[in-house]
Amino acid sequence: MADVSGVTGKVPSPSGRAPTGSLAHGVPVVVLTPSASYPEPRSEMTDFSLLLALLGGTVLLLSLGAEILRSRGYLPSELMIATAIGVVLGPAGIDAVRLTDWGAPMVLVEEIARLTVAIAVTSIALQLPRDYVRERARALLVVLGPVMAVTWLVSSAVAYLTVPVSVATALLVGAVLTPTDPVIATSITQGKTATENIPVRLRYLLTAEAGANDGAAYVFVFFALFVLGHTGDATLGEWATTTVGLELVGAVLLGLTLGIAVGRAERFLSASGDLDETSVFTLAIALTFTVVGLGSVLGIDGVLAVFVAGLGYNLAARAEDESRAQSVEEVFNRLFTLPIFVVFGAAIPWDAWAALGWRGIAFVAGVLLLRRLPVVFALRRGIEPLDRPEATLFVGWFGPIGVTALFYAAIAVRETGSETPWTLATLAVAGSILAHGVTASPATHWYGRLDDDAKWW
Repeated sequence: MADVSGVTGKVPSPSGRAPTGSLAHGVPVVVLTPSASYPEPRSEMTDFSLLLALLGGTVLLLSLGAEILRSRGYLPSELMIATAIGVVLGPAGIDAVRLTDWGAPMVLVEEIARLTVAIAVTSIALQLPRDYVRERARALLVVLGPVMAVTWLVSSAVAYLTVPVSVATALLVGAVLTPTDPVIATSITQGKTATENIPVRLRYLLTAEAGANDGAAYVFVFFALFVLGHTGDATLGEWATTTVGLELVGAVLLGLTLGIAVGRAERFLSASGDLDETSVFTLAIALTFTVVGLGSVLGIDGVLAVFVAGLGYNLAARAEDESRAQSVEEVFNRLFTLPIFVVFGAAIPWDAWAALGWRGIAFVAGVLLLRRLPVVFALRRGIEPLDRPEATLFVGWFGPIGVTALFYAAIAVRETGSETPWTLATLAVAGSILAHGVTASPATHWYGRLDDDAKWW
């Protein structure tokens, strides 16, 4: 802060030396005299500039090498590299990136993750065929209903049996880990290698599930918070009315209304020639930010609202304009995706992980192997695209844990004041990045050799 001292007379120049001459008409002025603390803001700006350069450089290098990394199974994935960069830059490495320098770390992670997930699910909504949700309603109901419920209970059981936590805390941890991550799922299903080897029906299923269940997990997380007693004195009926009846249904209505309205406005203005191409490019991103912001202000499920808004826009907008908006959305998706994993690497709670010992390893192994794969196999007959065991194995394994878990874990910490959800969620995310990153390319090429080109769907 600058010291303020009233001085009547000559005005100091930027160099600190008083200029020659006198004040016109002898009018007194207040001169701001820099204090000894003046360099501090410049130091903060230097830190921000350094962070900007590091994050920008990470995105630049990984974008240039993205397809090389995806096509060669012996190379680490983009997200593994981004996380490793965060570890090196963070307190465990050279200490160049400290989240505490920018405010409360959990608040920072929550907001960055919220925007990243919002952009990712909008991108997914724009990629899906317009009639996909209607035509694949049965499969989506299975993966969003019984598959999610069993995933939650199994994850909770693994947490309870491997880590010394209460049943209620285990339910919260399980809820945090329930949704599949749209960011990691997109990195698996996009790119030349994926399109050449993975049938489009499986790519659509993985991405649609990840886009939809991120918002649906809201119910599981807040039910667990209700069980823990962190939602006030409401009864179960009152909680259900508020969370499901208002916050979830409200999210669907808000997203659908704004998405269709913006899509129809775009169609009308494009048809009349009153919408320039630059505006078309910005519509999807502006819609994403508007809906996620309104969702937060209104206290509803903003992630679900954004996904539904993307579907609504997809339905109502002109196909060619929707395609251009999708391209811009994918660019922003990449810009946000890689930095959040750098932030994650810098925020890893190493000491808390070490304190878990073998229990932490057992927890991650149990979650990755038992959380999703068995239930997908058990319910595969209700999920139409899974018409062969290999397809079931591929989809059952690639249900990654990522940014969405970080988002809900940050909310859990905010609501409970306990670091346990964050410790276990970050451990599971790290395990998922490693396990799914290492297996993505080999599994993709393996599936490509099966000659699965079914067109029935």
